[in-house]
Amino acid sequence: MKYYFLDAVKWEYSQALYHAAAHLGREALFVLRPATPYVCIGFHQDAQQEIDLAYTKEHNIPVFRREVGGGAVYLDGMQLFFQLIINEKHPGVPANIAQFYKVFLQPVIDTFRQFGVPAEYKPVNDIITSGRKISGTGAAQIDDMRILVGNFIQDFDYDTMSKCLRVPDEKFRDKVHKTMYENLTTFLRESGQIPANKDLGDALSARYRELLGDVVPADLDSELTDKADELLAEMNTSEWLLSNDRRRPDSKQVKIAEGVYVIQKMLKTPGGLIRVTAVNQEGILKDVHISGDFFFFPADRLIDLEKSLEDCPFEMAAINQVVEKFYQQNEVESPGVVPADFAKVLAE
Repeated sequence: MKYYFLDAVKWEYSQALYHAAAHLGREALFVLRPATPYVCIGFHQDAQQEIDLAYTKEHNIPVFRREVGGGAVYLDGMQLFFQLIINEKHPGVPANIAQFYKVFLQPVIDTFRQFGVPAEYKPVNDIITSGRKISGTGAAQIDDMRILVGNFIQDFDYDTMSKCLRVPDEKFRDKVHKTMYENLTTFLRESGQIPANKDLGDALSARYRELLGDVVPADLDSELTDKADELLAEMNTSEWLLSNDRRRPDSKQVKIAEGVYVIQKMLKTPGGLIRVTAVNQEGILKDVHISGDFFFFPADRLIDLEKSLEDCPFEMAAINQVVEKFYQQNEVESPGVVPADFAKVLAE
């Protein structure tokens, strides 16, 4: 496996390089940080629902949608990213996603501890210290390649993050800021100092070397950068950003005609927020759209789940049966989210 310590890169490459390695089928460990700030949303999120796009545009903060699930995050040079790309058939890689998190986040936890932060693993995919989150992590699957991404949060701009999120009013934004500060911490807050980026990267690569065998330092090559540029030509566009954005009215249920309603509902689960918009047409589900900051493997099957719910009776037992069958037939994993949650958010 190649280890790329890159330190500061243009913000686009802080996402595109690991995508490129996965699409090329190349195992790699990247350690890098964006040279300028941006906002990144999860693969299953709706940009218009989650982000104040007027604010980000006014303040020249790019917004990017990754191929990894999870929630919206504000990213800048005070966060050092680690991005591990490994073949699912590599010896020691668990087939189960939850177990994959537990095994492959341990080197990150050990690195935090080495630099004075008593980090711990909290299922499904959190790294915490003193009860507060200190690393945002996520996983994805592209072809045969398993991806694990996360960060060493050295310091954090809580104010800008809260301003980038779409909220109903400023009072709510203040609550978001306060809650974020209370539940998300940093190297600086916990230890009073920030380790050198190279020291963190080299320590982490040494931990993964113990787990995986050879992890060899390398420089970027043209195959990687060319593939990254090719992906950016598609992904760094408004079409890609909004491709999971089928907007509906903000109210929970809007009557269109007798017996026809547009509904929008949300459910917070241990695995993340599920947001569903759909049409209830005389007791039959139509035009179902599912989004949120949860993780869903394989990711591209979420659209198929939406299609499977088309024409399903608008009742909990029927929805649950359809989703259960879909999970079994497609070998779906969604850590912290169970099939019954989709029935609950739609029909309860």
